[in-house]
Amino acid sequence: MGDQFEDEDSAVQDFLAILEEHRKNCENEGKYVEAEIARNRLAELQLHEENRRREAMRSRQIAERLGVEEAHMLEFQQFNQIWDSKMKDYEEHSASLIANLKARHKAELQEFQEKLISKPLKPKFSKELLNLRKIQGHLAKQKDYAEAHKMKLKANSLEGWELEKQQNQRQQQMFKKEAKFKHKQQQEVRALKKRITSGRQTQKRQRQFDLERLLQRYQNVKQELEQQQNLERIRAEKFFKRTFKKN
Repeated sequence: MGDQFEDEDSAVQDFLAILEEHRKNCENEGKYVEAEIARNRLAELQLHEENRRREAMRSRQIAERLGVEEAHMLEFQQFNQIWDSKMKDYEEHSASLIANLKARHKAELQEFQEKLISKPLKPKFSKELLNLRKIQGHLAKQKDYAEAHKMKLKANSLEGWELEKQQNQRQQQMFKKEAKFKHKQQQEVRALKKRITSGRQTQKRQRQFDLERLLQRYQNVKQELEQQQNLERIRAEKFFKRTFKKN
């Protein structure tokens, strides 16, 4: 640090050296009034030079600290921009995954419903109805058409009731199958959303971790600069004392 100051403003140092030489000559020649004037002028210039260099150092150190602050703010802004972009991309990708899954579910549900509807109903009639039809046929063969007609009407009524009952049962079974199919799809959606939430939390934790590292690095740089500047001030004061206080 002393070398730094010793290299600055050699013209000022040369002038101070000339003035000091003039003072010594006046002292040796008995020109004490002129020696006093030279000594006072030398002290004034030395004080001015000491203050100027101290202020220059202070200004430079402030500029250094501001430079560190500005670099940190720029790095912090870039950090936020990068992470904001990452998280935006993640949310957009997540939304796309959910939309694609729901679109696939919609198509699969439609196909499932079509298969359920297209499957023909195979009636299974009761023994009572089958017995009525058998009696109906037997009466017809005996040419007892009046009784056969009555039996037919009775059988038709029972068949209609059984068909309606089986149709309702089939409808209930279709509702249950469809509900089970939808539940499976909902579980898949919930699982995807859970993975997305987990991934989001992982990103947030990583962002916080990276932020803490950035802030710690800034604190380390700031602390190191403060130590260097404190050491510089100590060396500068020693230089000023050695250079400007000896007279």
